[in-house]
Amino acid sequence: MQQRLPSRLDPPIAFAHRGARAHAPENTIDAFALALRLGATGLESDVWVTSDGAAVLDHDGVVRRGIKRRPIAECRRDELPDHIPTLDELYDACGTDFDLSLDVKDPAAYGPTVAATRRRGRDVAARTWLCDPVLDRLTERRDDLADLKLVHSTRLARLKVTPELHAAKLAAAGIDVINMHHTDWSGGLVVLFHRFGVNAFSWDLQFDHQLETAFRMGVDAVYSDHTDTMIDVMTREVGTI
Repeated sequence: MQQRLPSRLDPPIAFAHRGARAHAPENTIDAFALALRLGATGLESDVWVTSDGAAVLDHDGVVRRGIKRRPIAECRRDELPDHIPTLDELYDACGTDFDLSLDVKDPAAYGPTVAATRRRGRDVAARTWLCDPVLDRLTERRDDLADLKLVHSTRLARLKVTPELHAAKLAAAGIDVINMHHTDWSGGLVVLFHRFGVNAFSWDLQFDHQLETAFRMGVDAVYSDHTDTMIDVMTREVGTI
């Protein structure tokens, strides 16, 4: 059995991907609330902005009415289906005692997202992880978002330089995390990014053996649809959450 390598975050964050989506409709208040009741220490969603400036949580960013599809960016908040919550509604319903990972799918959503987060206080901002696959969008905002965490979401095959050079680039730019698919990670790679002070997040962990391997590698956060499985394995591998 592989000995567990240390993580930089102790304990690692257990993110419920789109809420407890294996148990409830994804990206709904019910799914987020259920994930927290099941023990998740973090929630994950995608964030978009409406035409009237509301940060809302949805995966596709498209509203479907029959055969018609309309981008959320072209809709007012009051035109969206009831199941799509705003970021403010998430906090109103679920409180703020959790980490929140948000994939910023529309660059225009940065402003409303950050504003909604900051209204909840410094502690909430410090536990908010803004994810973007475009590194330049993160680096150009680093100074303005010093109170929030920034995450480069990518794949190992997409790196234009060696992992070591990429880790050095993230560290120099003040980017807090690299987030990659679980199949991209190895224990050595986690250690490499940790050496540069960059956290290692791992997503799409749906089965016991995937979660066990990730925790033993020393990753700093995992993302799973199956909140109950994630918490069971984390409790077994890491100890008290």
